[in-house]
Amino acid sequence: MEAYVAILAKITYLVALLFLVIGLCTPIVVEAKHVSIKNRLGSGKNMTLHCKSKDTDLGEHSIAYGDEFGWDFHDDVVGTTLFYCDLEWERVQEYHFDAYDFHRDFVRCGGDGCSWLISAEGMYGSNSQTGLWEFMYYWPN
Repeated sequence: MEAYVAILAKITYLVALLFLVIGLCTPIVVEAKHVSIKNRLGSGKNMTLHCKSKDTDLGEHSIAYGDEFGWDFHDDVVGTTLFYCDLEWERVQEYHFDAYDFHRDFVRCGGDGCSWLISAEGMYGSNSQTGLWEFMYYWPN
């Protein structure tokens, strides 16, 4: 009987531990994120955008002024999610940036994801904590 109680206690402990781990990981796994990249370069100025992660290639897209490109995804459980993009327009060729980096953006972009505004002077990123657009990157000379 004593052995039965010990086995039952061990199983109960392992089940409780499993539920704890699942509970801690669920917010990261369940909540969908969204990245949006908006073209605000000026009337008639298109940009070309090619975004991907290590597992997903989102393809190359031509984004007209006033339009945007976006996608949905889930953060991985270990917190290493990274989407990066190559951007081109008439003044800038092959500009590489991280559209979503878990370590940088999990807090800054909030639970929903990240928005980027591409303008003639550089790139702005939304900050969900302040509700403001922050200037993030100048274009290279």
